[in-house]
Amino acid sequence: MATPFNVPLSMASCSIGLPKHTFHQRSKPSPNKASRASSSPSPTSSPTRAHASQDVREDDYDALCDAGRQLGQLVRAHNLEIIVLQPFSNFEGWPAGSQEREDAFTRARGWIRIMEAVGTDMLQVGSSDSEGITADGARLAADLGELADLLLEKNFRLAYENWCWATRAPRWKDVWTIVKQADRPNIGLCLDTFQSAATGFRGWFSVEVFDGKFESKYGNDLNKFAKKARETHEKLLRDVDEKRALTGLE
Repeated sequence: MATPFNVPLSMASCSIGLPKHTFHQRSKPSPNKASRASSSPSPTSSPTRAHASQDVREDDYDALCDAGRQLGQLVRAHNLEIIVLQPFSNFEGWPAGSQEREDAFTRARGWIRIMEAVGTDMLQVGSSDSEGITADGARLAADLGELADLLLEKNFRLAYENWCWATRAPRWKDVWTIVKQADRPNIGLCLDTFQSAATGFRGWFSVEVFDGKFESKYGNDLNKFAKKARETHEKLLRDVDEKRALTGLE
């Protein structure tokens, strides 16, 4: 469905339903089967690993890619698309020559393979919450730039998100500074309202709701949940659009 900002309505697959629900069940409740809807799965989440009919290691990229290809087919069968793979974490800032830095780039190459398998062109990277990473913003930017270069080889993009619990870049202004320093054509911001609100930027507000009564409210009726989520999303965008009209903001 179209929104007032021409952005496709998207839902993180991990936010739909309960752990017992399969990826097929999570993909099925499209708000409008004729529309362009989207999903953002994690390659190491339980639904993804379970789709391979067995639990696999997080670094078993052959098995994860096989599961990813199956998931891509399933998503397309439901007239959906995967707009982003997430969350890729604890990547930037490790000391040069360290095992952690080597592992980070090994993971990056593995996730790029998974992106190809599921059929998406964007990787969401959360600002690292690891201890022991550098406080040098230029070094953080250089690492993100190297990752962006790896992604660009496949014409892929990088969306960098501030995580409010991050070690060095918890605020949206922090990640924006790093993105500008990285200076790559395929890197930009992922502005998460929850993360921004949690760090005190009152111009944003959270739309992430963690409902402990999901099962009593919805049971296995994921369509009911998706309908409620869509209505809330539409109301949010209408409210924002009205505020823009009143204030004259673009």
